[in-house]
Amino acid sequence: MEKIAVVGGGLVGAMQAIYMAQKGFEVDVFERRGDIRNALFVAGKSINLALSDRGWEALRKINMEKDIREISIPMRGRKIHNSDGSLNFQAYGIDDQSIWSVSRGGLNQRLLIKADSFDNCNLFFEHKCINLDPDTNTLVFEYGNEVVEKTYDRILATDGAFSAIRLNLEKSESITSSIATLEHGYKELLIPTGSDGLHQLDPNSLHIWPRGGFMLIALANLDGSFTVTLFMPFEGKDSFEKLQSDDEIEAFFRKEFPDALQLMPDFINDFKSNPTASLVTVKSFPWNYLDKILLMGDAAHAIVPFYGQGMNCGFEDCSILDHLMNEFKNDWSKIAPAYTQARKINGDAIADLALRNYIEMRDLTAQPEFLLRKKIEGLFTKNHPNKWLPLYSQVTFSHIPYSKAIENARIQDEIMNEVMRLNNIEDKWDSKEVEDFIIQKLQLINAY
Repeated sequence: MEKIAVVGGGLVGAMQAIYMAQKGFEVDVFERRGDIRNALFVAGKSINLALSDRGWEALRKINMEKDIREISIPMRGRKIHNSDGSLNFQAYGIDDQSIWSVSRGGLNQRLLIKADSFDNCNLFFEHKCINLDPDTNTLVFEYGNEVVEKTYDRILATDGAFSAIRLNLEKSESITSSIATLEHGYKELLIPTGSDGLHQLDPNSLHIWPRGGFMLIALANLDGSFTVTLFMPFEGKDSFEKLQSDDEIEAFFRKEFPDALQLMPDFINDFKSNPTASLVTVKSFPWNYLDKILLMGDAAHAIVPFYGQGMNCGFEDCSILDHLMNEFKNDWSKIAPAYTQARKINGDAIADLALRNYIEMRDLTAQPEFLLRKKIEGLFTKNHPNKWLPLYSQVTFSHIPYSKAIENARIQDEIMNEVMRLNNIEDKWDSKEVEDFIIQKLQLINAY
């Protein structure tokens, strides 16, 4: 049986190791960090993740859906905290469809434990990949003061946005990549558990404080706390560079997020002690080197977190690769190019959609025109579910390829732009006239 190296023991690497191990391959997983399986993760120290249908499907195929539901909290929509103190709830889907808040560390622990349960899967921690010979598929690792060399039949690179495997292949011009850094960064904060041991906000909503060029979000943790994330520019008028002293930080929060501020008694210390992190988008091509090496997860397609699809897209990589291995009966000469063809176009699409959703979350979610637009779409979807599925639902609650979803969104945007220009749309948004107008526009498009 072939020997497979999985370089990177994060979420995608741990999941892919399980997929390969359950097929009977000899699998070695190498992770540069220490063993986190017994670590205690502190809420607010690591950005929470949002599991949706694509991720759940990948977990289902390795019999881990039930296990992960136990450590996840359903979020049925956005709870918008407006500048005037009012709240507005925006459902994510229909029939109580939810995305699920889950701790990155807790999820990673369970995946690693499952991977290690296979006799044919070995985990190696504190192994930093420092070199690769793509001709012989030989990997070189630093392990303490030792240098370790190992050779494999296949290498699966799941070692993140700054992948050592991808960077090595770039040097030999086997792969080309671009890394774009967003001018906005993020900082983690914490809303602690209430004195009664309960959540201080609705745990079944993703809380957003949209403020134009910046925003605050909060996702619930199982212990009753919330992981809070401030997204804003590094430089400029409202930016991290302007928040240096205690007085500047507190004045900013008191002005922009007063209801959140009163729930964070230690926020000054959190703000000053937690790092300000950057956000990057990685696009690469191809995602395979011959039939020997595949890039997966962030190593191939790191994206900004504003659609909650980074992990879900990476998990879908695992699910799609599993499908291709079954289809081509483990013939890697067919699997590898088919994987690049199937996933590259969709990786690029979700990267673009994630950037688009940042603008929606921080700039649009509190605007009346946006809210009316969503009401019209929601009503039409309810009445004609086979004719219209909103973009968010296509991305989050379906398995429609991301590239197809972005194409569908372009058509829907054109139609909705016309709808919003109709006379007195505010008064007749739920009328048969508007419904018939949308149907007519869809019929004209389908005619072509």
